[in-house]
Amino acid sequence: MFSASIWEKETFYSKQDIVIVGGGFMGLWTALELKKVKPNLKITILEKNVVPLGASTRNAGFACFGSPGELLYDEAIWGENELWKIVEARYKGIQKIKEHFADDVIDFDTCGGYECFSKSDDSIYDKLNDLNKNLHRITGEISCFRKRNERLESLGLTGFSDLIENKLEGVLHSGKLLKFLSQKVHDAGVQILYGATFNSYETINSSLKEISFNSKSIQTTSLLFCTNAFTSQLLKDIDIVPARGQIIVTSSIPNLKLRGSFHFDSGFYYWRHLGNRILLGGARNIAISEEETTDLSTSNTIQNALEIFLQEHIASTYQYEIEHRWSGVMGFSANKKPVLKKIDENVFMGMACNGMGVALIPLLSEDLCKLVLNDFN
Repeated sequence: MFSASIWEKETFYSKQDIVIVGGGFMGLWTALELKKVKPNLKITILEKNVVPLGASTRNAGFACFGSPGELLYDEAIWGENELWKIVEARYKGIQKIKEHFADDVIDFDTCGGYECFSKSDDSIYDKLNDLNKNLHRITGEISCFRKRNERLESLGLTGFSDLIENKLEGVLHSGKLLKFLSQKVHDAGVQILYGATFNSYETINSSLKEISFNSKSIQTTSLLFCTNAFTSQLLKDIDIVPARGQIIVTSSIPNLKLRGSFHFDSGFYYWRHLGNRILLGGARNIAISEEETTDLSTSNTIQNALEIFLQEHIASTYQYEIEHRWSGVMGFSANKKPVLKKIDENVFMGMACNGMGVALIPLLSEDLCKLVLNDFN
C-alpha cells in the first residue's frame, strides 16, 4: 500500500463538511441542493464506478408521475392522501428538471403517455374523474387522463382493448441528464471522485467521521449514503430490496408509428419511441424473486418475455433486430415509499424511489438536504 502525497492530502483527500457515497441522481441532486443552501460547504461524492451503474443511467428515460392503473394500485397501498403527496412530488420533480436543463440539452420531449389494457376495466374509467380532479390541483391541467381507444391502430399497437392518454407525460435521455447534472454539480464546487469504492467509516468524535475507500481516507463532519439498491452491501439492517429492470431496444424501423411513452399491467411493462427505434422494458413480475438481485446481467427468462411482448403487441408489422440489451437495478422499500432518514450520529441515507427516481429525486433532495443540515454544526 502506498501513502498519499501531501498534495493529495491537502486537496483531494482534505477534510470535508459532507461526504456523499453514490454519484447517481440522488447523490448529485442532493449535493447541488446542499450547495444552493450553503455555498461554502466542502462536499465530496464517492462513486465506485466510472459512471453510476444502478438505475440512474440504466433506466428507460421516462419522465412520468403515474398512469391511472399505477396510481390506483399505489392508492390501495398508501391511501389517498399519501398517494397525492407523492404524485405532487413526482410532478414538481419533473418541472425542476426542466427548470435546470433546456429540453434540447437532455432530449426532453413532452410527447404524451398512454396506459394500455388487454381488457376493458370499467372500474378504471369510473375513477378517471376523481384522478383528473386531483391532478388538476397539482398540474393546473383539465382532464389530464382521457380515453383514447381510437388511437390504438394509429400507434401500431395490437392485442389491447383500451387506451388511456396522459397528455403531460414525457421522455428524456437519462445519460445526458446525468452527464449535465454532474457538470452542474462540479461547477458548483463539489468534488466527485470516480472509481472510489467505499469500505467503511469510523467515528472519531461526535463531529468527525473517517471514511475509508480504496486504501485511502477522508475525514468529514457528515456522511450521506445515496447508494439505493446497493445499500445492503454497505450497511447492516437496511431493508432495501434490489429490483432488476431489464430493457431491449430495436434497430431503426422506417415509418415507425409509435410515439409516446406507454405502460401496461400496472407499470410492469413500459415502452417508448427512441427516435425510430422501440425501447421496451419490464416483465419483472413474471420472476419477482429472481429479479431481486444486484446482478447487472440480463436473463433469458425476462429477455424472451420482452421479445414475445414486443412482437405480439408493439411491432407485429415491422422488420427489426434487437440491437441493445441491458439491465438496471432499482431500490424498493417495504411500503414503496422513499427512505430518507438518520441512521447514526451525522450519518444519513436517501434512497428507494421504487422505480420513480428520475421524477422524485429532484424534490426529495430538498428534504434530504434539510435533514442533513438540521444536524450540521
